[in-house]
Amino acid sequence: MLHSYDAIILGAGAAGLHCAAMAGQMGARVLLLDHAAKVAEKIRISGGGRCNFTNRDTTPAQFLSDNPHFCRSALARYTPQDFIALLQRHGIGFHEKHRGQLFCDQGSERIIEMLLAECEAGSVERWQPCAVRAVRHGAAGYEVDTDRGSVSAPRLVVATGGLSIPKIGATDFGHRLARQFGHRIVEPRPALVPLTFPAQDWAPFAALAGLSLEVLIDAGSGKKRTRFLEDLLFTHRGLSGPAVLQVSSYWRPGEPITIDLAPGRDLATELKAAKARSKRQLGNELAAQLPQRLADTWVQRQGLDASLPMPQARDRDLEALGASLGGWQLQPDGSEGWRKAEVTAGGVDTRELNQQTMESRLQPGLHFIGEVTDVTGWLGGYNFQWAWASAAACATALAART
Repeated sequence: MLHSYDAIILGAGAAGLHCAAMAGQMGARVLLLDHAAKVAEKIRISGGGRCNFTNRDTTPAQFLSDNPHFCRSALARYTPQDFIALLQRHGIGFHEKHRGQLFCDQGSERIIEMLLAECEAGSVERWQPCAVRAVRHGAAGYEVDTDRGSVSAPRLVVATGGLSIPKIGATDFGHRLARQFGHRIVEPRPALVPLTFPAQDWAPFAALAGLSLEVLIDAGSGKKRTRFLEDLLFTHRGLSGPAVLQVSSYWRPGEPITIDLAPGRDLATELKAAKARSKRQLGNELAAQLPQRLADTWVQRQGLDASLPMPQARDRDLEALGASLGGWQLQPDGSEGWRKAEVTAGGVDTRELNQQTMESRLQPGLHFIGEVTDVTGWLGGYNFQWAWASAAACATALAART
């Protein structure tokens, strides 16, 4: 006879742990399974080890999906303040770093310890590491064959995450399981990921690796075209930093991105005004407006003489120089891929899920939460908030049917 539970949750990451803890504390008998030896590695490495656990300013506008309204209900019912209250009950300090981004004062480990303590308070049984061999739906509900034997439950929750960062255990298991039960998958792609460029095109900029500055950047097409004011980081192979990570979620192969390297300023007008009063060389004048290495590279890229005295510079050259800095258009040839992507865009098509409960509309008792679904947040704590919110919506549904 199969050992049975009210719910089996696959995946002990952010969403799985939170869902298990909440459902357990509301009276459900929960088994939590994960194939990895370490629990919640993505939490552990988040935010440089400080865990950017939510964003105080979360709204549905910061999420991408082929079904953009799906996330509204869960986000409205479990807010950043709800998760903050949980931290406060555990005495965990936190601080706001930038634009609503909240980080743990004592490191990511405290968040993991808190979630495990919450699971213990809910009498959650956790098997880890424990690989799942097969899942089927039968007379006993969902039957799961594992390394530790077979178990069953009327409710099965898939919280297995996406494909990003395979070195910490990411797999496509959740997507394969969804397909097994007839679900469509929105094509997964790396998101919040550095972009790369053809070597020959990038050669003039490779020496700028390590240089960072605030830019206005946009990518995408039509209604999905999106713009961010964030820091850009030059790398040996392309571009990174928050600005590029943000637009990478909107960029598609074959499309260009556009960067204003001097946002909020009219460099052409400033350079022409400088011409009338300055005797400095063109390169030095531009370096007063931009980082020196970038100024030198840009003057050379435009075919101008950096040593030219400003009074001798032609207005049309200054106008072209300013315009090129304000509207740098370039076309990536790809990204750094899954190994560098912070999250997965795409996933289980949410048009086939109930937004109140995260339950499948095709297969009763089957739920999908967190990153495995086609809901992707911006950089800055939004993806963790989706994990908490979708987990809470699911946990409430599990407990109501216990």
